[in-house]
Amino acid sequence: MLKEQTRGYIELPRGGYLVETSEGFFQIGSPPETIKDTMAEKKTPLVFILPNKFFHVEKGISTAELEFPIYFNFFLRQKKTTIICTAEQKDQLITVLKESLMGPEEINLESEYLDGAESFGFPDMKAEMGYFRGYKGLDDVVDFQVFDRDNMVNLGKVLVRKLPSGDFRITDGTKETEIPGEVGFNIKYEIGHRLEEPFQAPLLGITCLGPSHGFDPEDNTSGFIIWLNHQGIMVDPPVNSTEWLRMSNVNPKLINHVILTHCHADHDAGTFQKIMEETKITIHATATVMESFIRKYSALTKIPRKELLELFNFQQIIIGRPAMINGGEFNFHYALHSIPSVGFEFFFQDQSFVYTSDHLNEPEVHDKMYEKGVLPESRWKFLKEFPWDRRIIYHEAGIPPLHTRVSYLASLPPEIQEKITVYHIARTDMPPGTKLKLARFGIENTVYPEITPPKHMEAYNLLDILSQIDIFSGFPIEKAKEFLLIVREEKYKRGDQIIKKGTPGDKFYIIASGNVKFEGLLGDADIAPIKRYGQYEYFGEASLVLDLPRAADVFAETDVVALTIEKNKFLQFIRNTDLRQNLIRLNSIRDSNSWKTLLDSRHFKGLTSHQVTQLEMIMRLSKVNKGSVLITEKAFYHEAYIIRHGKVSVYQHGKKLAELTDGDFVGEIYSISKKLVSNYTFQAESETELFSISQNELIQYIKRNPGVYMRMNTVY
Repeated sequence: MLKEQTRGYIELPRGGYLVETSEGFFQIGSPPETIKDTMAEKKTPLVFILPNKFFHVEKGISTAELEFPIYFNFFLRQKKTTIICTAEQKDQLITVLKESLMGPEEINLESEYLDGAESFGFPDMKAEMGYFRGYKGLDDVVDFQVFDRDNMVNLGKVLVRKLPSGDFRITDGTKETEIPGEVGFNIKYEIGHRLEEPFQAPLLGITCLGPSHGFDPEDNTSGFIIWLNHQGIMVDPPVNSTEWLRMSNVNPKLINHVILTHCHADHDAGTFQKIMEETKITIHATATVMESFIRKYSALTKIPRKELLELFNFQQIIIGRPAMINGGEFNFHYALHSIPSVGFEFFFQDQSFVYTSDHLNEPEVHDKMYEKGVLPESRWKFLKEFPWDRRIIYHEAGIPPLHTRVSYLASLPPEIQEKITVYHIARTDMPPGTKLKLARFGIENTVYPEITPPKHMEAYNLLDILSQIDIFSGFPIEKAKEFLLIVREEKYKRGDQIIKKGTPGDKFYIIASGNVKFEGLLGDADIAPIKRYGQYEYFGEASLVLDLPRAADVFAETDVVALTIEKNKFLQFIRNTDLRQNLIRLNSIRDSNSWKTLLDSRHFKGLTSHQVTQLEMIMRLSKVNKGSVLITEKAFYHEAYIIRHGKVSVYQHGKKLAELTDGDFVGEIYSISKKLVSNYTFQAESETELFSISQNELIQYIKRNPGVYMRMNTVY
């Protein structure tokens, strides 16, 4: 239940504020799914005030997610939504809303089909979009009220004023309410059960990230993960999926692909968050869907198109050409929806799977659309030939005309119903007495279909693990063959000691599954926190290359499966490479307690252990005297720094702007990554110890870790 604060407004559970006025409820800020908060209390507003900052790049969350409130107000209340904002915000939001509510202005699908317009099932996408749209333009659903020169907007009896501080004052007769101009967001996500042991990705599986739709206050919005060959493919991840997976004990490195079917907020909100999470991912989408995504998020974030595209790998879908993803053969098609939306099927071993995406799958409606000339003949035939023979069917359902009626699915033969898992529908709307299954949220409810393992599965798994280890990236196939001959598997129970401090180094370890913890580093628990590693991380290399005793005790924090290589074989494996010297350098950096410096840093404390190790690999320890100028304003520079101990001041035009200290980043991530001159001078204010990083190595690091780049992209 929403509780009103003594300050005269309600703080919504997911973020944003609600004020009751004589003109109805006004909402300040709208993080994703806050409509679920207001719907539950029957207080959904018609008026929204945009906060000063309406996209948090670090978390990948918009605090002006108005698509669902607009749909709700127009379709269910037959009313417009009023948006109060600045002129600049209006321009930004128009771009965003056009993509979601109207779809792309220009569409040419010929290049997206293998055989162009002659392809079987080629749609007249403009005609389909026009058929479903219940309005002509944005003006039919949205009314913008822009702050005037005095930063005021009058709405009936209510005056909204934007204060010099950035906060808002709402005057309603004799009542005045001041509301913060910055809006936070709170993760509100049904967690399910956290696994005691880290999740082990199966050969084939499906995990539901949410079974329902964007208007259901009781359940998470729809999305799922396909597990193929022990790696994950996220399909339209809902907002906060990445947070939920971490809390559910799922390693983010297990998921390396996202399929983006279309650009409605309930399908694309979690995609940007996944981009920001850890290593660079691959997004699969058609050119049309990707262009919508880029236009939408470029407008929201103000990040230029080119720079957005650099944050991930884009794999363009060509309809009619199979795509191999994690060993599965995927075939894509355009579904029937209000904006371009992609469905797909995949084949893997003896299993077959089809997902509709948001899609109107009713033959009677297809016939009417064909008769009206909306559907060309081959498109009509394609839609009527739905592959009900696939062994696994994931089908959306929802409110017509944009979605398939669940009553239609319930009318299908029982043998087909038994294969269908229904998505995008509230639990209360599922009809009784059918063989349909509603998707069940939670990692503990992952579905594991029967499947025949491929030949050479063991070798595939070993090579897959090798490919995940960054220090071995670029190794030739001869090294991969050698790896298969020298690697061994070892298993440890929770609590087992894997390495004893002070003993001779005899093996190199790669974690195939589970978590380990290090104790006794540097012999001082106060300055050396417990270090934890997870799947696809490695340890034990330092004592091998330096011929030193083990530097820490290592314990299995969970059940652990490790791949090990004996010392002599490991040293032979890395011969004739730069790896030996790199590992020696890494060990010298770690001796300076770099781990603690990075974990305590305001710029780097959110890094995963994998990202910390990658960063340590490119750091070099140095010392400068008081007064030393590290970077000069309006000059090119080729090194950035992290302060180990000391103080560095930031100047511009001779004026001191800030003082940096232990753990802070020295430099501008944007200018050094784009090889531009510095906007500031950075000068040591005391004798200072620094970790220096070369420009080229830093550029490569942030290319692999786009989320780190976005968090660091701060102007002093």
